[in-house]
Amino acid sequence: MRGDGPPLRFVSESTVYRILKSQGLVTTPAYRLLEAADHFYNPTTAPNQLWQTDFTYFKIKQWGWYYLSTVLDDYSRYILAWELCPGMQAVDVERTVQADLQASSLKEGQRPRILSDNGSAYVSGHLKAYLKGKGMEHIRCAPYHPMTQGKIERYHRSMKNVLLLEHYYSPDELMSRLTEWVAYYNHQRYHESLENVRPADMYWGRQDQILAKRHQIKQSSLLKRRKSHIFQRVQSG
Repeated sequence: MRGDGPPLRFVSESTVYRILKSQGLVTTPAYRLLEAADHFYNPTTAPNQLWQTDFTYFKIKQWGWYYLSTVLDDYSRYILAWELCPGMQAVDVERTVQADLQASSLKEGQRPRILSDNGSAYVSGHLKAYLKGKGMEHIRCAPYHPMTQGKIERYHRSMKNVLLLEHYYSPDELMSRLTEWVAYYNHQRYHESLENVRPADMYWGRQDQILAKRHQIKQSSLLKRRKSHIFQRVQSG
């Protein structure tokens, strides 16, 4: 039952934020929040400028749920490292990023930004301290708007469209299949958005040579076709 006192009044979150901000009680976070958008306003122009990371999940028969932590290079879509984990903890992300730093083509002192969502593993103080120690800027996408992580989301979807056609009965079995898939994706699968070169070609800087060779072959084929057409016209005349 409603009492006889004055009516309750509610204050919006935005009003509370403005008051706290005006009094200097809101500090700048250690991460940068990326505004929701369908694409980046400043797209990457080379490998190792921005890495995207995310978890996805698999169910293993009689084992339960396992979680795949992946880091993808934004420019080339190359999978730098991955790990199959029994949970989604900050230490799992740390191990995956550490593997990336060891496997990547980073130059001395070069550190990419890292983009994630707002899952508990990514907002933890443990990960914050680890990334700060590595000199890496952490960017988090806008809540409820995963479009800014579209590349790694699409990678996970493409992977699961293939891998979920089978059942897995142990983590080792799934890891073996994941190893095969990542090798195929990085080194054999041509990507339309990369001008039909493979992610490894983009990451290791081979794309210009490949595209130039394709152009040369195309021009040579066109020239042969033109000469053949002229010869046929002369013969028929």
